[in-house]
Amino acid sequence: MINCQTLVIGTRTSQLALWQTHHIKQQLEAHWPGLECRLETFLTTGDKSLDRPLPQIGGKGLFTAELENALHNGEIDLAVHSLKDLPIENTPGLALAAITARADVRDVLVAKNNWLLSSLPAGAIVGTSSLRRQAQLLAHRPDLQIMSIRGNVDSRIRKAMAGEYDAVVLAAAGLTRLGLEASISEWLPLEIMLPAPGQGALAVQCRAEDTAVLNLLSPLDNEAARACVTAERAFLEQLGGGCSLPVAAYATISGGDIMLTGLVASVDGQKMIRVQEYGRDPHQLGTKTAETAIAQGALELLP
Repeated sequence: MINCQTLVIGTRTSQLALWQTHHIKQQLEAHWPGLECRLETFLTTGDKSLDRPLPQIGGKGLFTAELENALHNGEIDLAVHSLKDLPIENTPGLALAAITARADVRDVLVAKNNWLLSSLPAGAIVGTSSLRRQAQLLAHRPDLQIMSIRGNVDSRIRKAMAGEYDAVVLAAAGLTRLGLEASISEWLPLEIMLPAPGQGALAVQCRAEDTAVLNLLSPLDNEAARACVTAERAFLEQLGGGCSLPVAAYATISGGDIMLTGLVASVDGQKMIRVQEYGRDPHQLGTKTAETAIAQGALELLP
């Protein structure tokens, strides 16, 4: 029990971002009776620039910078992000106070006619703005036409069902959180589509010196999820750190041992380097796995 206190949580305005923030709000209020949380919404650069593919917009923090600025300015007490959107570099003065237990990390195919990746017609148009997804799709189906798609989860599903695209690829976590599993044509296996570093995890940021908020958030932090995503993000960091790179990574943990699978691909899917390493220190493991990939020519594949 704590004395009545109000926290202001910053969030993006999309339906998925609001679901994620309400999820954190409910966890906080359940854990700390007497605590009240209020949401403050922000429109980020990534939300406003819907006319261009993400890799073309460039820059880091497309979906996070406005929230981080609000934290620095004291407008909000904490911010909720999809971890895969958060830049690798720690922002000075801010702390990654909690990383939640992960949802399903896989990507899914949403297609009219319930097509599978294997049964899509020759030359089918598949929507994604992710070079990681594009490379892995083309590695398995080089005949596909990859077209950029932007917008929220609902609008992307509508575009597929309306025939603007034959299929779109989305993160399973977003669809399951919004109750849209019925739209899924195929859960893409990890052997075909390795996820983005941090996919499926939520990250909660606060000011590094705000010990009261750090203490409130500590029960939400999942130790296993933090270890796994730290390894994945260290892998990406060693390769250049951009979240728009054709780089994938997924770690699992068992009895303190972490297994990290990393992938670097050419954008056309013609060349793919897939590596796997084991370790106990997440950051060292990510770095070691990236060095193994670099030794096999990974840097030559990156745009």
